[in-house]
Amino acid sequence: MNLAPSSRSDGISDAEWRVRVDLAACYRLCALRQWDDIIYTHISATVPGEPGHYLINPFGERFDEIRASGLVKIDLQGRILGDATRRVNVTGFAIHGAVHAARPDAMCVMHLHHANGIAVGMQEQGLLPLSQHALRFYEQVGYHDYEGLALSAQEQGRLVQRLGSYPALFLRNHGTLVCGRTVAEAFVLMDTLDKACAYQLKGQSGGGRLVQPSPDVCRKTWRELVGDGAPEGALEWPALLRLLNDIDPTYQQ
Repeated sequence: MNLAPSSRSDGISDAEWRVRVDLAACYRLCALRQWDDIIYTHISATVPGEPGHYLINPFGERFDEIRASGLVKIDLQGRILGDATRRVNVTGFAIHGAVHAARPDAMCVMHLHHANGIAVGMQEQGLLPLSQHALRFYEQVGYHDYEGLALSAQEQGRLVQRLGSYPALFLRNHGTLVCGRTVAEAFVLMDTLDKACAYQLKGQSGGGRLVQPSPDVCRKTWRELVGDGAPEGALEWPALLRLLNDIDPTYQQ
């Protein structure tokens, strides 16, 4: 495994550094999946032991440039804590801030503009139970109608209400949002959601009638996929990091 030299600064705890490395890896993996949108969209994570503090990407950097040491620490209002030379997209963090405030379990919040998710979110019926990947989200996904670029306080309330306790939300005509209890879980859930959307679009492109499992089978499969309820991604994450380390380990700096 290739390891990059650490660029850890004094004052960062071991727990925070581990989250920084995982979050930077998540950004890099999203870039590999081509889920990025130049410098837009964000992935945020809570800082261990610091309630109300979060890590996010510096505004202006591409996902494939993100490094652990370069992530910016902010509060719930998007105000920078520490290095004032960095810049964050406060408007972009509004979605994340609303979700973090409403969902203490959402250690990591991913909001992306990925093609498959946007395309399915355009469809009136949304995500259909057409694949095993889609069944991970059976009756477990919300929908928020598009209201424009700016996210007002009133819209924040509507967004978190439609998200509820679900792991995922379609922002119609806009993108998707996924909540994870760990960075690994958020990435694996987004990967599953993206694949579910891709399979749906491919199936629909064939023009024939599509087969859906019965509701009873869908619910049974969802229970099997969720298992004991432990955070997902624990097995997949080390494998993903090995992949990333072989390509470019500098996210660890």
